[in-house]
Amino acid sequence: MPPFQEELLKTRAEFLTRRWFLRQGSLGLGALSLATLGASRAFGSDATDLLARAKADPLGPKSANFPAKAKRVIYLHMAGSPSQHELFDYKPELAKLDGKDCPGSFLEGKRFAFIQGVPKMLGPQYPFRQYGKSGAWVSDRLPLLSTQVDDLCFLKSLYTDQFNHAPAQLLIHTGSPRMGRPAMGAWALYGLGTENTDLPGFVVLVSGGKNPDAGKSVWGSGFIPSVFQGVQCRGSGEPILFAGNPDGVSRDLRRATLDAIGDLNQRSYRELGDPETVTRISQYELAFRMQMSVPEATDLSREPAAIHELYGTQPGKNSFANNCLLARRLVERGVRFVQLYDWGWDSHGAGKDEALNGGFKDKCAAMDRSVTALLQDLKQRGLLEDTLVVWGGEFGRTPMRENRNGKEMQFVGRDHNPGAMTMWMAGAGVKAGTTYGASDEFGYQAAQDKAHVHDLQATILHLLGFDHTRLTYHLQGRDYRLTDVHGHLIKGVVA
Repeated sequence: MPPFQEELLKTRAEFLTRRWFLRQGSLGLGALSLATLGASRAFGSDATDLLARAKADPLGPKSANFPAKAKRVIYLHMAGSPSQHELFDYKPELAKLDGKDCPGSFLEGKRFAFIQGVPKMLGPQYPFRQYGKSGAWVSDRLPLLSTQVDDLCFLKSLYTDQFNHAPAQLLIHTGSPRMGRPAMGAWALYGLGTENTDLPGFVVLVSGGKNPDAGKSVWGSGFIPSVFQGVQCRGSGEPILFAGNPDGVSRDLRRATLDAIGDLNQRSYRELGDPETVTRISQYELAFRMQMSVPEATDLSREPAAIHELYGTQPGKNSFANNCLLARRLVERGVRFVQLYDWGWDSHGAGKDEALNGGFKDKCAAMDRSVTALLQDLKQRGLLEDTLVVWGGEFGRTPMRENRNGKEMQFVGRDHNPGAMTMWMAGAGVKAGTTYGASDEFGYQAAQDKAHVHDLQATILHLLGFDHTRLTYHLQGRDYRLTDVHGHLIKGVVA
């Protein structure tokens, strides 16, 4: 008998013997039961129904807890965290302290990523003006976005628990500073499904040359089925890796191959009940449909010259401008959650590229044009009425100038500051032309109407039609949610 047949018979015997069942079943059945309990919240518990939905429409639209103000989200994350002191949070009292030694009360009991000893205070590096009917303060770094302030709702009293990039990014996007939790986009897709099952319901676009510090975990699905994870789309080359057919493989051959693989996966699911098998079937089917839909959706060359001029796009290149335009194309085709990560906003001042008087200016110019274009484009197409746009980083920056080894550096920068950060939202369900909360007179700590990042998450889910305490996933004996056991709706930003 050939060795491979002996191995097959041995494996089959193990599955059939009572001794093997008793040895493995004590943990195996329990784990399988818990997994199935969790999966039932997402799909329903009937095996036939699971397989049918995986084959047909596993991510179809679902009902929220109440009528939603927003149908979809575009979340613009400036990875590294732009300085609120140079953009939106004007502090004239801070300007008066520029160059003076930092008060001891600012340093006592505080932890910093790099500051050592006694740093100098650092006033705003660029002039501010008030704009629009709302009188919002904006620096001269954002001349185009300043024309849109009456459509924005600024949140100036946000704070977080984390002062390093990766944990802070995980916390704001997954609700936990540790890996393993579903991203906000995954929760939105899990709760609402998508309007276009020929495209991923949660799409991720990355620019700046690098992924965020927390890596791809910030768009993962954590412990919920992986069909809800973010799908990264690229602005150059193949939009979604491995979605196309290899050379020599026709669409008909791919269809026949997927049917054969699907039959095997269905048999595996009926025998073992692993919900990830259903996810695998869904992903194969989605990938097949994407071969037709993705090339059209991501082809920026179809846009007129006036749109390219508005955004500053260059088709075929990977850029933040291209990703902003791509985000608009995706949401108008029914994608539920589009997440943009733009790396390069960590303005420590350790070098010219990351200095407030260096690379920061270039980042602002690119972001100013593209984000303004996105808002204008959404508005002129009637999409801003039911699309929520969110902009921000993972924390704020210090009112002190960064020093390393206790010495002032050549270039100007600021250290991480979890105590106060500024973000803004626009579009569906948001009080336009308003400012919620305030930091103290130096922009160091959230002071008025303080709001934790869990409160921001609860508010975004509310605008999507969910009570954040009810959008849960049952795992290992308890219900999990994006906001963990925290979070409150920020009522002051909801129209």
